[in-house]
Amino acid sequence: MASFLSFSFASSLFMLFFLLFLQALAPYSTAQEAAGGERRALVPAMFVFGDSLIDNGNNNNLPSLAKANYLPYGIDFAGGPTGRFANGYTIADEIGELLGLPLIPPFSQVSGNINNAINGVNYASAAAGILDISGRNFVSLIPFNQQIRNFASTMEQFSNILGAQTASDSIARSVFFIGFGSNDYLNNYLMPNYNTRFQYDGDQFSDLLIQHYSNQLETLYNLGARRFIIANVGVLGCIPYVLSQNLTSHCSSEVNNLVINFNSKLRPMLHNLNTNLQGSQFVYMDIYSMFKDILENPRKYGFSLANRGCCGIGRNSGQISCLPFQTPCPNRDQYVFWDAFHPTSAVNIKLARQSFSGSSDIISPMNIQQLATLFNP
Repeated sequence: MASFLSFSFASSLFMLFFLLFLQALAPYSTAQEAAGGERRALVPAMFVFGDSLIDNGNNNNLPSLAKANYLPYGIDFAGGPTGRFANGYTIADEIGELLGLPLIPPFSQVSGNINNAINGVNYASAAAGILDISGRNFVSLIPFNQQIRNFASTMEQFSNILGAQTASDSIARSVFFIGFGSNDYLNNYLMPNYNTRFQYDGDQFSDLLIQHYSNQLETLYNLGARRFIIANVGVLGCIPYVLSQNLTSHCSSEVNNLVINFNSKLRPMLHNLNTNLQGSQFVYMDIYSMFKDILENPRKYGFSLANRGCCGIGRNSGQISCLPFQTPCPNRDQYVFWDAFHPTSAVNIKLARQSFSGSSDIISPMNIQQLATLFNP
């Protein structure tokens, strides 16, 4: 009897997950449903890969120095501190909401419980980079290569439960949001305890990153991903941490030029992938240009402070980032930066919304809304 009950329970779980997955495969529409007025999701799921800009808790249980699972992080988030390096939403949170999806759980909460992955998984890890060695000053993290392996394990579980074809069809219609490169500069190339700068000049290093990045994205394609949103690297030379390094609090042209060099190679790399990988669509999201405009014209976007963190210590509130239980600024929606490295949720939301329905000067060859509906019936 016990074995029969176990079998029945397992069968019920399988059927529940299968029905949920079939529902996710249904046609999507942004229109309100006539009966209940509910908004349907544009895609079955979203899978997120990146660093602390979009990490939502994967570092919480690691022996890592890169964590944000304490107040005042999450002070404006409904669930309080979760591991997000922001006062509230990350850019990935807002993109998911615009796509009609619920909040995407971190891989650390999904691993071993695939039922939680029905709408996608966030694999991002604070301090992670394109290169495995980037961010190692923070002791423990999940670099992009390992994030890809974690996704492969998720895919294997999907395939085992649903069958390879059903899982493959859903993944192909899902969106993959990816953002890397910041830590390969801030926590590798520009760090004095790394010898990278002695091995490569700026141009050679960006070539190295682009080569690795291209191979990694192709690996995701081979695992079934087809719709990609790739965020370029932002204006690192103007973050409070960098501003605090000089008495004049001016942006670092040296740092920004390194980023510009990388970004200039990222766009053609994505074009090549679009050309060579059948059925793929790689979208280039120009975070650098959008953020630069916010910094140069903060009042146009509703901000009054663009050169200091809302939470931090020292010059520009950027010499030491936000400490546990530190009192942040009260007017957080007026700040561009939350801490020494990361934007406020107000900025994250604006960047996401611009990219969702924006023109080709900030996201190309199409915006996120167009990408989401590209292959839909």
